[in-house]
Amino acid sequence: MDEEYDVIVLGTGLTECILSGIMSVNGKKVLHMDRNPYYGGESSSITPLEEVYKRFSLPESPPESMGRGRDWNVDLIPKFLMANGQLVKMLLYTEVTRYLDFKVVEGSFVYKGGKIYKVPSTETEALASNLMGMFEKRRTFTRSFDLGQDVIDFTGHALALYRTDDYLEVPCLETINRIKLYSESLARYGKSPYLYPLYGLGELPQGFARLSAIYGGTYMLNKPVDEIVMEDGTRGWSEVRGRGGSFHPIKTTNDANSCQIIIPQNQVNRNSDIYVCMISYAHNVAAQGKYIAIVSTTVETSDPEAEIEPALELLEPIDQKFVAISDLYEPTDDGTESQVFASRTYDATTHFETTCNDIKDIYKRMTGSDFDFENMKRKQNDVFGEDEQ
Repeated sequence: MDEEYDVIVLGTGLTECILSGIMSVNGKKVLHMDRNPYYGGESSSITPLEEVYKRFSLPESPPESMGRGRDWNVDLIPKFLMANGQLVKMLLYTEVTRYLDFKVVEGSFVYKGGKIYKVPSTETEALASNLMGMFEKRRTFTRSFDLGQDVIDFTGHALALYRTDDYLEVPCLETINRIKLYSESLARYGKSPYLYPLYGLGELPQGFARLSAIYGGTYMLNKPVDEIVMEDGTRGWSEVRGRGGSFHPIKTTNDANSCQIIIPQNQVNRNSDIYVCMISYAHNVAAQGKYIAIVSTTVETSDPEAEIEPALELLEPIDQKFVAISDLYEPTDDGTESQVFASRTYDATTHFETTCNDIKDIYKRMTGSDFDFENMKRKQNDVFGEDEQ
């Protein structure tokens, strides 16, 4: 390759596509390469259904009862967008929203005592909810007020969206800010704080790939990289997820076409939460009348599939199940010396806030400055002008 580039990005996951889009907007000459023949990497949506069966090494073909294969777009990770979260802001400021359509997720639920309960979205629902006692509803969320374990689980895991109970040992400011984000996101649309893109999560990296291309970025798919050779001669070289296809919505969710269910760790004697993301034909990701549920958690034992059994029981009957175990990676150095910046793999959370934190962290290490939404908007206007955006 004779041409020189300012930034070479390997992999087309959402993290990488957002970074290539940002760097292209900043005037950098970007080359984006991926060994896969499709955009998205781990954040892609696999279609048609026949390809999903191949990916998970199922010997048979999809039965006719599953409908047309091309009607399915099966996500590899379970994620929603917080309606007032960082990824939505990135989409809005870069105007990648012009390439995407979203639907509000119809409800958020939490597991308690073997049953699931709706996380209240209005004051009326909150007062009627059985998740908390009447007096507990009016107290501050802390053990200092003698709250029961169920209420602590509800607050820390269904509102603040922590995966473990580690937050109980640190100052409360981050917890307050997380609950504030949940509340602000809920206030935008009312049903839940979550959004989901039509046609699957794979639309997100493709949208940012378009942004990069508009600003001169070059993309190469089906292009494996054998090694990275630095100028000094040096070289650079889990989580369990279950997916199920079904003909029915999840029970006791009021026939919702989409929802999230959080199973707090203490409810099932674990160290980390179990998550369920359910979407359906209403989002153009499944055949008519069909539903997809993705279950995920951090592996804690030698029998990962058994760890998600409490969630799978909520989904019964399941027509087809796909199970995968993914290793979780994080960089061993910050990349400032080698100028090779590695992203983290996606965690088990059902939102993109941790992914956006990783993107902002990499950006700062690459450029030496904080990521600025307003500055990106100004740079786009400088290129296209206000009226052409």
